[in-house]
Amino acid sequence: MAHDRVHLNVGGKHFVTSRTTLANAGRGSMLAAVIDENWQLVPDIASNELFIDRNPAYFTVLLDLLRTGELHIPPGMLEKPLYREAEYYGILDHVKAARKGPLNGNRLDCVASISGRATGDGTAIRASPDGGCCVAHGSMVHVYDWLMEEKTPLTLDYVNVNDVGFLSPNRVVICTGERENGAGGMASFNTKTGKIEHKFQVVHDGESKNFTAAALASNDIHVYASCRGRSYEYGVGTWDQITGRQVTFLYEGPGRPLGDACKMQWLPRTNLLLVANLFPSSDHCFITLLDSRTKGKVWSWTDVALRGTADEKIVMDTVAMEECSTVCVVNQFDNLGFIDMRTNNQGVRWSHRYQPSKISEAEERCYSKLACSGSQLFSSKNDSVYVFCSPDWDASKGVQTARLRRKEGGAISDISVGGDRLFVLHNEEDVFDVWETPGPSQIVDIY
Repeated sequence: MAHDRVHLNVGGKHFVTSRTTLANAGRGSMLAAVIDENWQLVPDIASNELFIDRNPAYFTVLLDLLRTGELHIPPGMLEKPLYREAEYYGILDHVKAARKGPLNGNRLDCVASISGRATGDGTAIRASPDGGCCVAHGSMVHVYDWLMEEKTPLTLDYVNVNDVGFLSPNRVVICTGERENGAGGMASFNTKTGKIEHKFQVVHDGESKNFTAAALASNDIHVYASCRGRSYEYGVGTWDQITGRQVTFLYEGPGRPLGDACKMQWLPRTNLLLVANLFPSSDHCFITLLDSRTKGKVWSWTDVALRGTADEKIVMDTVAMEECSTVCVVNQFDNLGFIDMRTNNQGVRWSHRYQPSKISEAEERCYSKLACSGSQLFSSKNDSVYVFCSPDWDASKGVQTARLRRKEGGAISDISVGGDRLFVLHNEEDVFDVWETPGPSQIVDIY
């Protein structure tokens, strides 16, 4: 009907569309303002057209996306400017949804390989919630947006980075070691400006203490980090993300080694914090689930009883699959193990996928790393990532369903999942790969 039509003039080209189509842009978008009675823009009186001073060629593609839900980009059109136009109109999420689907480990394509900036010392890679990532290189952190364009590098004044993670697409928090001059600890940075937002402090008896921040995790409100210092600062600290102030500090106790933890993970469904001491920072593995509300331990597992027995295995990495109520571990032989989170002191169900090798090799090569997404488990070994899926939510019954491998890059030193992407950091050539599931639109590679 005529009253449903909307006349637009974009950069001198005339468009006629419907209010229904523009409504697909979603509330809060620039295009929604055209039809919102509270924010409706005033058209030209003579032509009855609303003028938008933007490139009409890109608008043609974006309007078709709103009409069909599919993204079709003509040959020769530059795609990064198209995405910037989509951001202007407030429909970048629509473009992302059309370009890549939800993460499916069985249908992943390698869409990009990014060369590092510091050869051979890439130590950690972390995914951003919007599909970007950051890579720790010694005392530097390089941050990339979802288009894999690098932002301002973060330099830590020659203090080695122990862990790094995203608080939001534009905020990262970095853990570092302590130096004699007192530098180190943990701080959050604005990735757009490269400047420090907060330097998190450990306060004991009203005094700020120097400390080393090892591993970290976060939720929507708080930041958590394992801390060790020169006196009382051994445990897990909690800080407010907005103010940067310490909320609480959970000190170590008997059977609860927390300060040397090298892996932490927030579990949103149960509001629990996984804290793990792993090789090589610890001779024994201790995995603990903490309730931040009661400041107490609700579940734990350790391999102390296994040492010196035929079942001795060194745990190298761990991840909690909350949907499966399972803590997954991997040992020095690249065997996967599964522990039931619902039962304390439960044994490990090991899967023997590979022939054992010398235990000493755990110190000589890139050992396996774990990541998960829902009921999908990702495990690296040498230069490949293996995907395991379980149809009945029992992770220990999962079977290998895919193997992801590139011909170049060398052994894998770290992996991370987030923003519907899998990121794989290689050690020998200091390259990281971006894997994603193709979306419904058939478009060419953007990189």
